[in-house]
Amino acid sequence: MNEVFKDLFIFEVANNHQGSLDHGLRIVREMAKIVRKYGIHAGVKFQYRELETFIHPDYRDRKDVKHIPRFLDTRLTSDQFQVLLGAVREEGMVTIVTPFDEASVARCIEHGVDVLKVASCSATDWPLLEEVATSGRPVIISTGGILTREIDNVVSFFSHRESNFAIMHCVGMYPTPNDALQLNYIDKMKNRYPAMSVGYSGHEAPDNLDVVKIAVAKGADLLERHVGVPTDSIKLNGYSMSPEQVDAWVSAALAARCICGTNGSKQVTQSEVESLRSLKRGVFAQRAIEAGARICRDDVFFSMPCVDGQLTSGEFGRYRAQYIASRDYKANEPLFEYCQPDEIGKIRTIIHDIKGMLYEAKIELGSEVEIELSHHYGIDQFRRIGCAIVNVVNRDYCKKLILVFPGQKNPRHAHKIKEETFQVLWGDLQVEIDGKTYILHPGDKMLVEPGQMHSFQSGAGAIFEEISTTHQRNDSYYADDRINTRDSLERKTLLQEW
Repeated sequence: MNEVFKDLFIFEVANNHQGSLDHGLRIVREMAKIVRKYGIHAGVKFQYRELETFIHPDYRDRKDVKHIPRFLDTRLTSDQFQVLLGAVREEGMVTIVTPFDEASVARCIEHGVDVLKVASCSATDWPLLEEVATSGRPVIISTGGILTREIDNVVSFFSHRESNFAIMHCVGMYPTPNDALQLNYIDKMKNRYPAMSVGYSGHEAPDNLDVVKIAVAKGADLLERHVGVPTDSIKLNGYSMSPEQVDAWVSAALAARCICGTNGSKQVTQSEVESLRSLKRGVFAQRAIEAGARICRDDVFFSMPCVDGQLTSGEFGRYRAQYIASRDYKANEPLFEYCQPDEIGKIRTIIHDIKGMLYEAKIELGSEVEIELSHHYGIDQFRRIGCAIVNVVNRDYCKKLILVFPGQKNPRHAHKIKEETFQVLWGDLQVEIDGKTYILHPGDKMLVEPGQMHSFQSGAGAIFEEISTTHQRNDSYYADDRINTRDSLERKTLLQEW
């Protein structure tokens, strides 16, 4: 994600400056107050049109054609827009402009605008998009009124041009009623374009704060609203927010972000652990137990409260845990024992994490696969050094899926016979080949030729596909000779039913 898009609030001025530089500056100052109050990352957006060419000359004086009189009555000069952009910069906000024609794109570049915005009505205007894509600026694209296949075309267009861009779910109804908002489409966009920033541009009634909360919960990275400042002579339209309404909108969005948490990760606090422990059942002696005796299920019962350090019912029943009494216990006494996880318990935990990664990446393996745990320095070091290998097929060609846990590294090695190509399916992968480091993201490919010393690792976890020539047993040669001298049974575990 381009950092300019991250958690960005966009204040759309449009024609709400009413053709007055002073009023436009007032809107900027009012938005800046809100930005400072909440410490948010925000930008102010204007609209550029080269009206002499944007409006056909035969229609320029017509009053009966929608939008044209408003565009002409609220026009600002190029110099006036530069003053407004300067005010936005002085307030520490991002400058954003929606150009509606090619000449306006050139003016954006001349004015040093930070971000270009493509309006929904222009999202399939290919001559304009060509100019926008060559601007070198980050781009935000609204998608109101266009179908999924058309959004696919736009995403493909900007992707091929290696643009930094984000897309916004938007409904082109002003104001938008609740039954037309379709916020579940944000889920589809995030799943369909997982490497992109996805936002929400809203036109619902200004006092409807439920919508922004739901948009945040759906994962919208950017949020946009039309804003203005009403006066005795200026009345806002039905979808533009006053400063007071913007304040409430930002506050609601931030509250929703707080409720939803960050990055989809789960943090378990010590207070939460302690609170739940107070509700757990502890393990108590059913009868007297002598030191050195194996503790069986019939020897214990489970009751609350569970005191500090006491064995819990969940720990006692986990997998095939076995406990030997470290001291004598009387009937009804709490048990204070610890079970060192055995090899099977450790492997089961790894298997569950592998399944979790596959679930999250939405990868189905089917039933006829073999899973190989590669633990070069032993199973205890697996989460630091190693990887999980899914052997799919090995004929004249070979296909594997490689799972790399967060923070895990596969040590430097080479193959004398095998040539292989890596393609990242999910997560982040760092590959080192002959001393040179490459950072790979989903879709990226990397060729490893025979004899090339290589390694790979991941920060947050990765799944990649390995396509190669036939895999030959004992064709991996490690830089650390300690690995080469270990028995294969010491550094590999094969799983057929998992």
